[in-house]
Amino acid sequence: MLTNVEHIGIAVRDISASNALFSKLLNVTPYKSETVDSENVTTSFFKINQTKIELLEATSPESPIAKFLEKKGEGIHHIAFEVDDIKAEMERLKKEGFTLLNEAPKRGADNKLVCFLHPKDTNGVLVELCQEIKE
Repeated sequence: MLTNVEHIGIAVRDISASNALFSKLLNVTPYKSETVDSENVTTSFFKINQTKIELLEATSPESPIAKFLEKKGEGIHHIAFEVDDIKAEMERLKKEGFTLLNEAPKRGADNKLVCFLHPKDTNGVLVELCQEIKE
């Protein structure tokens, strides 16, 4: 079950410059930055109350973010929803006819298991499902 909007992902060309811009805009500094090698991205997270913004910079030309930037330029890349049980939600959405971009959850940024839905099934919006990893 979807519980809330977890974060909004924004593709950027230069994460350092974008961190400075969003720090001024939001009047907070990023609370976390990390590289996700499996996705070839560096991420930076901002939080205002319960709203999180994730900046994403490609670390390789093969990165999905690099390809997005080439096609569309900087801007909103995805919206992520928190779920209680990612495997159950993936199965439910698959039965509803949505195309999953990965068949099993994978480790993402910010200590999450993630799965993406193809934008062709969601009015052109890349949707990410996120579940906190309990260790």
